[in-house]
Amino acid sequence: MDTALFSPSSLFADPDGSSSEEERIGTHENFVERKHQFPGTELLIREFSFHQLNANLLWPGTFAFAEWLVQHRSKIEGRRVLELGSGTGALAIFLAKSFQLDITTSDYDDVEIEENIAHNCRINGVTSVLPHIRHSWGDVFPISDPDWDLIIASDILLYVKQYGNLIKSLSFLLKSYKPKASEEVACTTGHNDQIPLIRPTFLMSWRRRIGKEDESIFFSGCEEAGLEVVHIGSRVYSISLRGDTCEFS
Repeated sequence: MDTALFSPSSLFADPDGSSSEEERIGTHENFVERKHQFPGTELLIREFSFHQLNANLLWPGTFAFAEWLVQHRSKIEGRRVLELGSGTGALAIFLAKSFQLDITTSDYDDVEIEENIAHNCRINGVTSVLPHIRHSWGDVFPISDPDWDLIIASDILLYVKQYGNLIKSLSFLLKSYKPKASEEVACTTGHNDQIPLIRPTFLMSWRRRIGKEDESIFFSGCEEAGLEVVHIGSRVYSISLRGDTCEFS
């Protein structure tokens, strides 16, 4: 099989065409390798031709989020980052290579996803494979004392029935964070380019085409769980514990 089964760009309102047409079949018939253009670099990413958990392809929204993160790099530099719904691992690999970011990937408890992310790390020169967490949203998190001060994700609101499980895992991660003694406290009153994100924060890019009603289910669920949702521009949302207005720098 020399092409993907469908074009994921049809699921987005504003496909940006960042993926190149150049592709080659992987060593296994279930994979295809494609070159993708990220800001300032090119990555070779092995994708599943099909995966039942939709971790198979690199979605166009990833490129838009990567561009936004480059433009707002001060918000992520120096952070300990966990990515939810990493899929192929492409975004995490880009951030690790471009910003030397301390980042951990995570996705559904599935060994094929983990092995494919490790493969993509190696073929893109990330010789120390990125740490990976196998976690199905809503299940007990495999680490009892998570230590990430920034959680990121791109286009993960695919299945409405999983919103509750996602919010449960997200709430656990945000509430479990304990600031380091070396981190200085500076209270803020809002989000803009000059003000760093509070710690901890979930930073989510959402560019998929779904109904406004479905979208509101997730954001309303966050509010009911004691989380504050702020749209900070370009379909990027900051989600943090309600009332947590102190930023640690």
